[in-house]
Amino acid sequence: MTDPLLSLRNLRKRFGGLAVTDDVSLDVAPGEIHAVIGPNGAGKTTLINEISGVLRVDGGRIEFGGRDITGLSMPRRARLGLARSFQITSVVPAFTALENTALAVQAGAGSSFRFFRPAALERRLNEPALAALDQVGLAGRAHTPAGAMSHGEKRQLELAIALATQPRLLLLDEPLAGAGPEETERLIGILRGLKSRYAILLVEHDMQAVFALADRISVLVYGRVIATGEPDAIRGNAEVRAAYLGEDDIPLAGAA
Repeated sequence: MTDPLLSLRNLRKRFGGLAVTDDVSLDVAPGEIHAVIGPNGAGKTTLINEISGVLRVDGGRIEFGGRDITGLSMPRRARLGLARSFQITSVVPAFTALENTALAVQAGAGSSFRFFRPAALERRLNEPALAALDQVGLAGRAHTPAGAMSHGEKRQLELAIALATQPRLLLLDEPLAGAGPEETERLIGILRGLKSRYAILLVEHDMQAVFALADRISVLVYGRVIATGEPDAIRGNAEVRAAYLGEDDIPLAGAA
């Protein structure tokens, strides 16, 4: 059996009297898309923040590539190969797609941003930035300002920025949020293309996308994992369906 790339063991986090992460354990295997789903307020984004280093855990252990990273800072985790996206788009509108992505390449190399704009013209930054843009279908938009892009294109650009850091694991927090039907279809295709090349921990509310993409799914409710399994097992789990009553409609049939 392949050792997990990411392993969470008994993570705990409280805000005052509220347990937002309550004894959470799960693994992500190399090349796997592991989705985390759950109702609003279940603690999904908090979990991503704990893994990426934005938040410190109150207890438990985070291992990445067999190394304990529980006490490491966010930049140190990023240098080990953890990259994340956010629910709200986080690109620099005045920069082109290429400049935004080259900035990530520069950050991954540990360089200063002091002379970023001239540096963006350098081949050592441009080549990997263009390769990342090509992976998400934006090579033809490399010189377009991010502020002039559609919402879906900005989501694609965020993926390119994450890929430009040469990650081993992508932490994607609702990458389809706000996308229309055509944009969603395009983004699902991009994520499917990244599958097996990268391990992905995916937080997403679009259940059709989750069941189309995920190898395994963990269901988080009130900070606790109530079920983990392959999509068919999760789809048929009565406790999972009850947790989504009145909020999300889990598909009864598999998505193509």
